[in-house]
Amino acid sequence: MSINLLDERRFFHRQLTQTRTLSINAEGVASNADKSQRLSCEVALSIARRLGAAEGVRKLDGQSAGKNFEAAVAAFVSATFPALSVLRPGQWEVLNVGSTRQGQFLAQFEPYRHLSELTEAIARNPTLATVLGNSYDISPDVLVLRHPIQPQVLAESGIVIDGAAEYSPLISRYSHAPIVHAVISCKWTLRSDRAQNARSEALNLIRNRKGRTPHIMVVTGEPAPSRLASLALGTGDIDTMYHVALPELVEATHASSNAEAIKTLDNLIDGQRLRDIADLPLDLAI
Repeated sequence: MSINLLDERRFFHRQLTQTRTLSINAEGVASNADKSQRLSCEVALSIARRLGAAEGVRKLDGQSAGKNFEAAVAAFVSATFPALSVLRPGQWEVLNVGSTRQGQFLAQFEPYRHLSELTEAIARNPTLATVLGNSYDISPDVLVLRHPIQPQVLAESGIVIDGAAEYSPLISRYSHAPIVHAVISCKWTLRSDRAQNARSEALNLIRNRKGRTPHIMVVTGEPAPSRLASLALGTGDIDTMYHVALPELVEATHASSNAEAIKTLDNLIDGQRLRDIADLPLDLAI
């Protein structure tokens, strides 16, 4: 299976513009800009025009923009990561959780299946919720799942596990539940408390697992370097943040001549805390 990441990146951008997730209104303000911040408006407008966003278009409401953004990210990952089977073989599924995220959706999959038992225990004894809080309540946006392998597939490759390896969820005869390989949080912008929400979700994923920690990634279209830094800086929670148009963001930020913004953005990139959307499928292969 062949793939051209540059072509897929362009198609991803077309999805953002054709669905009006990325657009420019009659006042010349891009849909991902904070109109109260001059730098945000300048950078966002430059990126939007580079990507071919329609102008004079009314901005979508936040819920519609967020839904479209999640769908575009899921489609991009679906079109790219499974095609990298030479780097990471396996039976993969990319799931846009969307409106199905209510309740313990993640409890269907390894290593979070125990969360359904926890939810049932709290239903029987509500006072447990006062002790546990909501740290077990995890609502993902996009999941990358790996399906368990059938033993005969291994045997055909000369790998015999009969009489051994009795408990690994990777083998289908012991578990039929897909394994969470990655959780991708989609934040079209990083206004108000969205950065803190993403960080809290990441920590909950780490604390509540019974097994290997999945990749924990954030994809955003936020144009302001300072707001990107509010989530990307530091280690221990998210793997890395991915921007929908990093080269375009760098060019627009440098064109602004804002020394502080340029330094912040360069630090995020040099410190390996911010990458482009095209890097994401390759990082999933790690």
